[in-house]
Amino acid sequence: MAAALLSVPAAATAHDGAHPEPNPPAPTSEFQKVTLNDSPGEPIDLAVLPDGRVLHTTRGGEVWLNNPWNGLNTLAAQLDVYTHDEEGLQSVAIDPGFNGITNRWVYLYYAPPLDTPADDPATPDVNEGDAPITGTPEDFAPFEGVSRLSRFQLRGNTLDLSTEQQIIEVEADRGICCHVGGDIVFDRAGNLYLSTGDDTNPFDSAGYTPIDERADRNPAYDAQRTSANTNDLRGKVLRIKVNRDGSYSIPRGNLFKPGTENARPEIYLMGLRNPFRIEIDPRDDTLFVADYSPDARVDNPQRGPAGTGKWVAARQAGNHGWPYCVSPDMPYVEYDFATGVSGEPFDCAAPVNDSPRNTGLRELPPVEPAQLLYGYDQEDAFPELGAGGIGPMAGPVYEYNRITANLPGSRAWPKEYAGKPLFFEFTRDKIWGLTLDRNADISHVEDVVAGMPFSALMDMEFGPDGALYVLEYGKGFFSENPEAQLARIDYIGKNGNHTPVPVASADVTNGHAPLTVNFSSEGTSDAEGDKLLYAWDFNNDGKIDSRKKNPSFTYKKNGTYTASLRVTDIGGRDRGRSANAEVKIVIGNEAPEVSFVKPVTGGSFWFGDAIEFEVTVTDDQPVDCARVTVSYILGHDDHGHPMTTARGCKGTITTGTDDSHDPDHDNLKGVFVASYTDPGVDGLPPLTGTAEVTLNPVRP
Repeated sequence: MAAALLSVPAAATAHDGAHPEPNPPAPTSEFQKVTLNDSPGEPIDLAVLPDGRVLHTTRGGEVWLNNPWNGLNTLAAQLDVYTHDEEGLQSVAIDPGFNGITNRWVYLYYAPPLDTPADDPATPDVNEGDAPITGTPEDFAPFEGVSRLSRFQLRGNTLDLSTEQQIIEVEADRGICCHVGGDIVFDRAGNLYLSTGDDTNPFDSAGYTPIDERADRNPAYDAQRTSANTNDLRGKVLRIKVNRDGSYSIPRGNLFKPGTENARPEIYLMGLRNPFRIEIDPRDDTLFVADYSPDARVDNPQRGPAGTGKWVAARQAGNHGWPYCVSPDMPYVEYDFATGVSGEPFDCAAPVNDSPRNTGLRELPPVEPAQLLYGYDQEDAFPELGAGGIGPMAGPVYEYNRITANLPGSRAWPKEYAGKPLFFEFTRDKIWGLTLDRNADISHVEDVVAGMPFSALMDMEFGPDGALYVLEYGKGFFSENPEAQLARIDYIGKNGNHTPVPVASADVTNGHAPLTVNFSSEGTSDAEGDKLLYAWDFNNDGKIDSRKKNPSFTYKKNGTYTASLRVTDIGGRDRGRSANAEVKIVIGNEAPEVSFVKPVTGGSFWFGDAIEFEVTVTDDQPVDCARVTVSYILGHDDHGHPMTTARGCKGTITTGTDDSHDPDHDNLKGVFVASYTDPGVDGLPPLTGTAEVTLNPVRP
């Protein structure tokens, strides 16, 4: 195969790195990041309501609500979800007609538990929740599931789960990793766009395209059954119009007209691998899609291109190539997994799906180009992106509002960001603004809030106040990481007044009633040194209980409380800016303490090893080992892929093979996370404790 087919093509991009800045961006010193929730669970997605409240999801099924008026974070809903590997609760979105009175709809994309097999703690040497790698269709059938898009009514600060309208279900092969995808946006006509991942295991494809057609192989190793299948909803962006009763119709302009044989009319874009974040331009409905790539470090003439991140500005329906092509002139190579023999490069102008698992059309639409392509190394076309991991995320477009921007104490971003889609990177912890020409090609790339610290940016959205709301996952794996947070990035201007930074702590955070807790605000600061007003709410009722800097409070009733400290600047020029810090207090139920006996952090393993685990749990309630879960996660750079979950205090997890990464260069690790959730007591909610160990891959 010609080498020219394997490099990132200059023709795919309009930017040559030499264009002058159209409008120099405001310096980072004119912005401030304000923490809204520093205990967000394992955060996945956020949505800002028209009144300024913020919802965010956790993969474990929680929906949290941040109230801007008192700073409190409350649990709006807890869904029961399936979480064997990457599944769980994914995206949240607000209906475009939401007004909180006649329209209260909030959309969620999640994995319902169904009757999918789960690990039995009574058999520690077998994980019944793992789908077989090889077998027959009858062996794979129990693991056939769905991811579900539904909507629910938000009543006050509670998402009423009894109001669920189930809208559409997307096929899923469970019990095996990876790529759930799942993001929701709306266009000006109210059409809903849902992105879905290819639901395909990438780890036995040497970092190239997973197209394993062997008859006894788990279908999850062949992305042709999903992304390249016109009769399957995975590896796509779907476009539908939701009706009043929760049913949906098909708008004009999708890739396949209703009635087309072996083609789903919901499909707007196909040929995507893991379009984790999508956004839409509110001015003209251009759809922005960021898509992840496989992890090969180098081009291989026998297999295809190295890992390549992608960002697309789509103005019409189309096929974006996966698993056959990255772009029109970057094909992968046909490969026989049974014989190990490579064939010819795929024809990106006229791709053909000959997989025996294809249930759709054989001849596919031509592959569309991307506006931005980049690899691990710095690209000549986009030097601003630098070098590093590949974790592309499509960010929002800023709509500047002159009235909002000129309100007293405004947080709205300045006008020079108007109309620029943001692009951000999960692995590189940076945000860029993209300037597009009339053809939606990129003419300029600029750093946005350059140097502001981030930790694995997960999602972002501009609020009605013109500020940018961001969700950070933190540097860890499938649990609540120390750096995880929901935050807001305010524009304060050249001489603007900063919001104070509160710090709240307590000398004791659990025990039995009556319990006296001594609180402290030590560490609270204000950049200008202005006079501050302190307001403590000890019991989540929204009322001020103390204005002392370091008060005490006696909890007389059992319960789970969030003690909130709100600090307000009352001496600055833009007085009234405030922020909250929280301390969780548990009375009557202590959080379990979880630890690993084995394995031990710093130990070694190799892919395919069977790793014995033993977990100890200490709790003030009887411990039930059936409630212990242990997940194995393949850690790669700053992100991870959850591979399997077992149950029980003791057992064995087989790590599985992986030929898609280079252990010598890809910063791989084996991460084991143990979790125990007690059943709660006397009406108190369950509490969770976790532990984590990391093993290093060492060749045998």
